[in-house]
Amino acid sequence: MNNDLNIVPNIKLSVKQTFGIDSDLEIEAFEKKNEFVPEIDKNYKFDKDTTIAILSGFSFNKRVLVQGYHGTGKSTHIEQIAARLNWPCIRVNLDSHISRIDLIGKDAIKLKDGKQITEFQEGILPWSIQNPVALVFDEYDAGRPDVMFVIQRILESEGNFTLLDKNKVIKQNKYFRLFATSNTVGLGDTSGLYHGTQQINQGQMDRWNIVTTLNYLSLEKEMEIILAKNNSYNNTEGKEKISNMIKVASLTRKGFIAGDISTVMSPRTVLHWADNAVIFANIGYAFRVTFLNKCDDTEKSIISEYYQRCFGEDLPEALINS
Repeated sequence: MNNDLNIVPNIKLSVKQTFGIDSDLEIEAFEKKNEFVPEIDKNYKFDKDTTIAILSGFSFNKRVLVQGYHGTGKSTHIEQIAARLNWPCIRVNLDSHISRIDLIGKDAIKLKDGKQITEFQEGILPWSIQNPVALVFDEYDAGRPDVMFVIQRILESEGNFTLLDKNKVIKQNKYFRLFATSNTVGLGDTSGLYHGTQQINQGQMDRWNIVTTLNYLSLEKEMEIILAKNNSYNNTEGKEKISNMIKVASLTRKGFIAGDISTVMSPRTVLHWADNAVIFANIGYAFRVTFLNKCDDTEKSIISEYYQRCFGEDLPEALINS
């Protein structure tokens, strides 16, 4: 990447006014946004503890790890804070396909003066380090060992990064920030819920300055988000429907944590369900196409029971078995 960002924070924002959190703190931010700044979701609801932890990362250059169950909105939380600060933000998903070369860079053939030459092309990591960018590693506990050792080099806030491929030492930009999200806290998957996660070297875990946990939203907050995005439910009957949808989602989350089912309804899934129920004018059918069809056949009877408990009616057999 060659988009060098020659910018520095040039304004200060009130945490209270910007995030709705009772605090007298002010935080540095950028006056203008660029192509790397996420779009603002005006209806996003900020969790106080998680927001303070992430803001500490931005303000004091602390490495922040956000841990929590699937679907709690960990990555979105970081992005929405960056969006309001106009802070460039890049997300990298550390799945098994991400390699050391993807992060650091590789030799590439380029055409120069009519001739093919081999030139080293820096990856996302060297570019991010040299710019005022918030780099977010998603699924941090699923990273390959060789990738994790590369990341360990930049976990020190003042640590330089040696790019051996170019015999070059890269200094961190003063406004480079590093975040990560994970389902576990580096101890591996002891619950059986997150296959593919790894134990993280304790020396590396120690380098994370702040670890915060983001849990699922309360029913009231989740309802606020859905009503803000779909005004057609903002009446007594609509609120009752949304409340029951969220209760179904809550049961799937409890069932997921208990190991009864392997698919969980995130707040985003509930929002899709509410939207689809308007489109199809049928809550049961909307439930099927939004969530049930994604579930394992052996678990559909359990999930249909969740639906029955919350709505007081059975899903038609055709919806359960199709």
